[in-house]
Amino acid sequence: QVQFAESGGDLVQPGESLRVSCAVPGNLIRMYTMGWFRQAPGKQRESVASITTGDRTGYIDSVKGRFTISRDVAKNTLYLQMNSLKTEDTAVYYCNRYPRGLSGYWGQGTQVTVSS
Repeated sequence: QVQFAESGGDLVQPGESLRVSCAVPGNLIRMYTMGWFRQAPGKQRESVASITTGDRTGYIDSVKGRFTISRDVAKNTLYLQMNSLKTEDTAVYYCNRYPRGLSGYWGQGTQVTVSS
């Protein structure tokens, strides 16, 4: 079974920017609201941002004004542009259907570390 494939994570300093990408399998990006999720060490996975099939976006309060979710339907790709990164944004970032991820489709995630 093909899974989501996240990429682009890196080690950056506080205040810097980073864009992560997600290859979405099949036609899922055309069928469902998609989202970015993250899991920090010792914490539960949380949703971060979402985008509907009509390109309506939503964000948790802690990333509003700093993160931007977008998608390229032709490329089956989901993006998360992260600006003004903070140490508390450190986590493994995942993409999947929002709000409830498709079981069996979770990818390996991409590590984002914000540290000076």
